[in-house]
Amino acid sequence: MSSRISPDHHDLDQLTGIRSGKPSFYVEYLASAERLRRVIHALDRISRALVRTTEGPGTLVRSVAEAAADHLTAHWVVFALADGALPEAAPRHLVLGPVGDEVDAHDPSVPPWVAAHLDAVRSGHGHRHGASGPDEQDPHHLHVPVHLDGDVVGEIVAWTGAERAIDATDASVLRVLAGQTAAALQNSALHQRTMRLYGEASRHADDLAARNEQLQRTRDALTVARQREVLDSERHRIARELHDSVTQYALSAGMQIEVVRSEIRDERQRERLETAKALTRRAVEQLRSAIYALNHSADDRGRQSLPAMLEELSTVHMPSDLRVEVRIEGRPVPLPSAAERSLFRVAGEALFNAAVHAEAGVAVVRLAFRKDRLVLSVSDDGTGDPEHVRRSLRVAAAGDLDGSHRGLVNMADRAREIGGTLRIRRAPQGGIRVEVGVPLPLPAAATPAGVPDPAEPSGSRS
Repeated sequence: MSSRISPDHHDLDQLTGIRSGKPSFYVEYLASAERLRRVIHALDRISRALVRTTEGPGTLVRSVAEAAADHLTAHWVVFALADGALPEAAPRHLVLGPVGDEVDAHDPSVPPWVAAHLDAVRSGHGHRHGASGPDEQDPHHLHVPVHLDGDVVGEIVAWTGAERAIDATDASVLRVLAGQTAAALQNSALHQRTMRLYGEASRHADDLAARNEQLQRTRDALTVARQREVLDSERHRIARELHDSVTQYALSAGMQIEVVRSEIRDERQRERLETAKALTRRAVEQLRSAIYALNHSADDRGRQSLPAMLEELSTVHMPSDLRVEVRIEGRPVPLPSAAERSLFRVAGEALFNAAVHAEAGVAVVRLAFRKDRLVLSVSDDGTGDPEHVRRSLRVAAAGDLDGSHRGLVNMADRAREIGGTLRIRRAPQGGIRVEVGVPLPLPAAATPAGVPDPAEPSGSRS
C-alpha cells in the first residue's frame, strides 16, 4: 500500500535529515544532529527577525536579510520586492555584502550577477532570469521566492563562498523565512499606516479641542460684552432720566424754596427754609455725582489706580463747601480692581456723611501703604460723635428698618468682603475718623473674612 508524501513532510525530512532510527546509521545520525542544530539556530534567528514587525518595515527587511546571511554564512544576500507588489512596504530592496554591511545596489563593489538578480526580481522575473555568473545548479547560489496569497511578490537570493555549499536543509530554512516574511512585511506596513493615522487623528482631536476651547472663550467673551452693553445702556438711560427729571425737579424745588424764603418775614421760618434749601442743593450735588458714576463704567474707573480715583473723588464728586485733602503715604502697590472699587466706595460714603450729616468744612483722605497692611482713613472736622455713629451702626446691622443708616452698613460690608476691618474713632480735627485696614497682599479675588465689631473703638487717637 503506497501513500503520497506531502511537500510539508518533505520539508520536515529535509530539516531533520532523519529517515531511520536504526543504530547502524550512526554516521548519518551525527550529520542529522548537526543539521538539526543548525535548523534550530536558524529558526530562532528567524523568529527574532519576524517579531520586529512594530519597529517598521526597514528594520524587518534588514533582520530578514541578516538572518539569511547568518544561516548560510553567505557572502552576498539580496532581498527584493517586485515592482507593484506590497506597495506600502519600504524599503523595496536591500543588499548585504561579505561582511554583513548594507551595500548600495549601484556601488561598483556589487558583482554583476548580484545586480542582475536584483533587477530581475524587481521587474518580476527573478527566478526565471538567466544572469551571467553562477547558474541555477550552483551549490553556492540559492534564490527562494517570497509568496503572498499565492503570488510571488519578491525573492531572497544568496551566494556563499567555496567553503560553504548550500544543501536542501538550507533551502527549506529559507523557504520558511520567505513564507513568513511577506505577511510580516504587510503587517508592518499596516502597523505603520495605523500609527500614522492614529497620530493624525490625535492631532486633529487636539486641534478640535483647542478650537472648541477658543470658541467657548469667544462665546463667553461675547456674552460678557452683550451683558456689559445692556448694563451700560441701562446706566446711561438712568443717568439721563436722573438728569432730565429728578435733578431738574430738585433744582426747581430749591428755586421755589428761595422764592418763598424771600417773602417770609418770620426769622424762624426763614431758617427752616434755609436748611431745606441747603439740603436741596446737596441733593442736587449727590445726583450729579450719581449721574457721573452711571456714565462711567466700573471698567473705566478700574483702569485708574486707587490714589488717582481718590484724587478725582475729592475734586469732582464732593459739595463745593467741603474742602478735601488727599494724602498718599508709602509706595503704592497694585490692587485687585474689586478691592479698589470697594475702598473707593467707602471713601465716597465717608465724605458724603462728613458733608451732609456732620456739616464738616475740611476732610482729609489718607491712603497709607505699609509693609503688610493698607490703611484708608477719612477724617473730618465736623460735629459728628463717634460713639453715636458706632451705636447707629450696631442698630442698623441688627435690623435697619427705615434704611437711614444703610451707608454705614455698606461700608462695613465692603471692608469685610476684601478681608479688612472698619473702625470709627475721634478724628484729630475734632470730628469723626473712618478707617479701613486691609492686610497685604490682597488676593486676586477677595474672600469674605470675619470682622471685629466695627462699633467698638480700638487704638489711640491719631
